Amino acid sequence: MNRYLVLIVLLVFTIISALVLAWLNLLNPPTTIKTLGLTYIENTYFGPYSSMSPEAVTAIVWDYRGLDTVYETAVFFLAIVGGLSVFRGVKTRASTMKGIGLTGIAKTSTKIIAVMIVGASASIALHGHLTPGGGFQGGSTLAVAFLLIIPVFSVYSLLNMNITSEKLIATRGIALTAIGIVALLPVLKNLPLVSNISFYPSHIAGMLTSGSLFFYNLFEYIAVASGFTAVFIYLSLAGVESEEK
Repeated sequence: MNRYLVLIVLLVFTIISALVLAWLNLLNPPTTIKTLGLTYIENTYFGPYSSMSPEAVTAIVWDYRGLDTVYETAVFFLAIVGGLSVFRGVKTRASTMKGIGLTGIAKTSTKIIAVMIVGASASIALHGHLTPGGGFQGGSTLAVAFLLIIPVFSVYSLLNMNITSEKLIATRGIALTAIGIVALLPVLKNLPLVSNISFYPSHIAGMLTSGSLFFYNLFEYIAVASGFTAVFIYLSLAGVESEEK
């Protein structure tokens, strides 16, 4: 009872504090854009430091502040490695076993939904330099398709299609290596690391690709989807083995 009373008092105090601050005009929202934000907005597409991308967030995370994204990708890489190390004794090779799965109606609807998810994820990732989105968001969305397939069709349906965690981990490693290569290639032309428009074309076949941003999103898309799906498969097999024991 005392715990709930403390929570109620804190809630009432928070609401009253917010109302008092608003009444005294102590928390007025800014009426102007900060200099740093204005610089990003003015330069992402038209300015002298242009990334040729109308999507400012993508330009910031992959170009203007690319090192931040590299560190975030490294953290994700280590997190997946840590997760996979927990299941290092679980075998994920192709199996002759076939899971029962759910009903035919569930399987049919999941097939349709999975195709839609794949299309939506590709759009989110490959258009990340044009509209809000990007490789991480698209890869996370693609992994949801496999997360649906596992309970509806069983994890063995993926294994029998040779979609194993080992192959997914290898794919993820190749994609992360490709991100590093995209960042390093400008050095061959005596340009700084992680150069964008000065090395990569802003348009390919008449389509806006925003230089390196498209390639970063593409490989991040593959890396994230592969990493999450590998973990999903390991978790599913670990659950099956524990039930059998």
